[in-house]
Amino acid sequence: MGPIQSTLHLFGFVAPALFVAVAVAFAARWVGLAPKPPRWWVQATINFAAGVMVLAGGLWFFGVDGKMATYAGLVAAVATTQWLCGRGWKA
Repeated sequence: MGPIQSTLHLFGFVAPALFVAVAVAFAARWVGLAPKPPRWWVQATINFAAGVMVLAGGLWFFGVDGKMATYAGLVAAVATTQWLCGRGWKA
């Protein structure tokens, strides 16, 4: 596998984390529950990092990519980090 194919595989691996992170950050802005949340790109970056860690953990645990349990963990992790970013315990 060449460098271009490896890069495309890596982008395909992290694409679900990126999409969920950005979508949740924008949805949190739209809902507006937090009194003064961080900037959307800070939230998206934190959510993305948590999502990639969950995807890497799922790849390590299951040995393959694309398990529904991994995607459920991705959603749970991103929702939790978004709740923490928005200071959900104060709402």
